Amino acid sequence: MTGHTTVAGTTCLLTAEGPDVTGSATDGFFVDDCRHLSRLILHVPGPPLRVLRSDATSTVYTPEAGRHADPPYALTRRREVTPGRLVESLELTSFVAAPHTVQVSYDLAADFADQFELRSARTFDKSDAVRTTEVSPSRLTFSYARRGVTRATTVDVAASAEPARTTPDTTPAGELTGVTTAGAAPVGVLGHDGVRWTVTLPPQGSVTLRISVTASPPAEAVDPVADRGAPTIARDDLARCVRKGLSDLDALSMPAPGVPGAVVPAAGAPWFLTVFGRDSLLTSLFALHHRPELAAGTLRVLAATQGRTTDDSRVEEPGKVIHETRRGELATTGEVPYARYYGSVDATPLFLMLLAAHHELTGDDRLAAQLEPAARAAVGWMLGPGGLTGGYLRYRTDLPGLVHHCWKDSGDSIIFRDGTPAAGPIAVAEAQGYAYRALLGTARLASRVWDDPAWAATLTATAADLRTRFAADFRLPDGFVALALDAAGTPVDALASNAGHLLWCGLLADDWAATVAERLTHDDFFSGWGVRTLAAGQLPYHPMSYHRGGVWPHDTAIAVAGLAAAGRRADAERIADGLLAAASYTEGRLPEVMTGLTRERGCGPVPYPHSCSPQAWAAAAPLLLLTL
Repeated sequence: MTGHTTVAGTTCLLTAEGPDVTGSATDGFFVDDCRHLSRLILHVPGPPLRVLRSDATSTVYTPEAGRHADPPYALTRRREVTPGRLVESLELTSFVAAPHTVQVSYDLAADFADQFELRSARTFDKSDAVRTTEVSPSRLTFSYARRGVTRATTVDVAASAEPARTTPDTTPAGELTGVTTAGAAPVGVLGHDGVRWTVTLPPQGSVTLRISVTASPPAEAVDPVADRGAPTIARDDLARCVRKGLSDLDALSMPAPGVPGAVVPAAGAPWFLTVFGRDSLLTSLFALHHRPELAAGTLRVLAATQGRTTDDSRVEEPGKVIHETRRGELATTGEVPYARYYGSVDATPLFLMLLAAHHELTGDDRLAAQLEPAARAAVGWMLGPGGLTGGYLRYRTDLPGLVHHCWKDSGDSIIFRDGTPAAGPIAVAEAQGYAYRALLGTARLASRVWDDPAWAATLTATAADLRTRFAADFRLPDGFVALALDAAGTPVDALASNAGHLLWCGLLADDWAATVAERLTHDDFFSGWGVRTLAAGQLPYHPMSYHRGGVWPHDTAIAVAGLAAAGRRADAERIADGLLAAASYTEGRLPEVMTGLTRERGCGPVPYPHSCSPQAWAAAAPLLLLTL
């Protein structure tokens, strides 16, 4: 059986194989980066259980019977995940005319592991942690405390039957049990590591057992978004992908921390269920026509967390927009730098892009006026020392946290064609494209809303200067565009998908845009499913690399939009069709990333082994395709 991922805001149930949580590094019940349940394993002694059907919400079993025998009962395992809570029910249904006794138990454990422990090769010393387990007649409570961080998981058990009785049970010393009578619901026997029931099924009757797992501190709930329906479009494959994407975006929506009433898209399950500047901004931009409240919430929370001071420990600078926030144990104690982390060179211009686009669509002068100070601070950061005033948006590679502060943030992602890593500070190409579009959009707001035509003229002139300088510094001898400039100003010459972002942003003049667009459509870029992050055939290319050959749906959707803007609509449609064909193998859901292996007739895309799903900007990618 395959595993499943179920998301509700910052809460995620992740199973690696089948419905059980086994305690591996790839499964668990997570709330705000903490694994509140590390083991949830069902046991039914006797003949092995045969799985008849299994999905993310239910699994149906019957016990193995002889070749010509019918099973005496079926067990349906259902689960529901809501913010901070998991409810699992087991319905046992008898098919025979005599009572039938079944033993049922769960192994339960909560290790309270921080997700960075599970994902990192680094070892964290947690010998100072205090862990306790308390048992009462109907509740099991796991507790954890370390360095001022406290967590708890409570497991409540219940049962119902009509009618039902339990057989006598021998309880080991130190465990608690209850007494039942004929016709009563079975009572769970709770111990420090789980719960068990002895159930006698009435003839052709049923019994339901239930466990409710609650995390503390609780996750915040978010009001469900009303179903507006997907737009009616001609292509069924795109319509299906749009419906699934909107559904995933609603599941990933979470309350904006510190901003009452605001909702933002979490970046993705299972490891990124938090505010991510870049991810939340691009997702909201793609979904603007369908979920404008996500854009408003994202803008408000990112304005509230905007940099106020200079602090290298979290890469903070005045006016800079945040990369991510975390509330997990290791972030709270400072053992990882991500509690409030600003390692993003592109979130700030993307903030301005979204603000301008939101106003263009909604005409919301009030929000634009409220965010004018944040916009001015963001522009101040972009034009500040080492910024766009005569230079480019750059980032250092020697600060805590991530090496690279662009969307391709793997340590080996910014690389020359011969495989040499680029030395920082680095100016990646797409960040300059975002800055260009941000300057023009902010200029429109300055002119139309903030009544500052002089500043609007300054911003427009700065954008024009950036476009001119970029053409001189980033153009490669073969006519393509450099991935980045290194510390010495040398163009990083790897052929990369970042070029599609520049087409989308309009930074390239028409003749150069035509050359770049044509090159982006070649087969070394297009895998048949989407645009590879790095064109095949180069020394650093690897089809199973996260950022040196993998195919990202959001990146491909941006390239499609860029190709359409450059006048290559036929190529744009061809690549979009490949992306939608990939989604058809996963019920309309696009993954975070696929491998760059070439499409083969009759076969689906080869999945990237650690891809997030659902993932916000992948879910929103079909919405960008709708705008073309």
